[in-house]
Amino acid sequence: MKTEVTLGIDVGGTNTAFGFVDINGSCLAESSILTDAHNSAEDLFSRLYPEIEKLYSTISDRCILKGVGIGAPNANYYRGTVENPPNLKWGVVNVVEIIKQYFDVPVAVTNDANASAIGEMLFGAAKGMKDFIVITLGTGLGSGVVVDGKLVYGSDGFAGEIGHTVYDPNGRQCGCGKKGCLETYASATGIKRTVMELLANSIEDSILRNISFNELNSKMIYSSALAGDKLAIQAFEYTGKILGLKLADAVAVTSPEAIILFGGLAKAGKLIIDPTKKSLEANLFHVFRNKVKILQSGLTEGNSAVLGAAALIWNEIIKT
Repeated sequence: MKTEVTLGIDVGGTNTAFGFVDINGSCLAESSILTDAHNSAEDLFSRLYPEIEKLYSTISDRCILKGVGIGAPNANYYRGTVENPPNLKWGVVNVVEIIKQYFDVPVAVTNDANASAIGEMLFGAAKGMKDFIVITLGTGLGSGVVVDGKLVYGSDGFAGEIGHTVYDPNGRQCGCGKKGCLETYASATGIKRTVMELLANSIEDSILRNISFNELNSKMIYSSALAGDKLAIQAFEYTGKILGLKLADAVAVTSPEAIILFGGLAKAGKLIIDPTKKSLEANLFHVFRNKVKILQSGLTEGNSAVLGAAALIWNEIIKT
């Protein structure tokens, strides 16, 4: 008997990763191609299809494809569309219709943070949970909110934008046009901005003083903090303080069992989790105190985004 698999596709600004995943969350084969962000969605999927076929041929003798899940920026689950994604020159495009030209199986699309949330629920740190929030700390801050075992999409399919709730209305300029959005502070880009502000406003000796803004990344800040660099440690504490404050607002709305941190900055572990937890508890309404766990992602490093996209369609199949 053949193993049932779904195809998970994660569309990023630079690379598009894809892989075949079974019901237990094992990725049986995976690969990636360049997204070519300046070209159309149709161009991407026309280049992607032969690569998917080539990969599938390596497992097709023992597997059968049951569905396709896609994680993409600004994706609308209700409409099957990707709508004016910031890093792609796509405009508004119906991705589900394009994929159905190539595959005669169920297809679903959602944004990458929502896909991560379903991935955590089926395969990761949220197994057995019905109420939780996933925060993706990458270039920006994405979020997926699950209530009673279901993703919260809202009336228009775009619910759960915690990254664009405002921390400081007179604060940092955000790419969305507003000022002071949470993601301008709590993200890989946000912690870089924090480091530069700390460097400018102190004379603290730091490894990071010799690195330009364009060269600096969150891994360097993490490595410096591990080496005892006081300014790098301060940057994590400041980031966690703001993140915890805003997560306290989110907890008041959905009362989650856990908040799961996912993405590059979350790999800093205790450096980001400890100050976030401290700030969260300090700002929570008293009925929620000491109830909400903050956890690192339980998805396999490397193919976590593919697992999330595959989990999206597995979740649809399980529901039917």
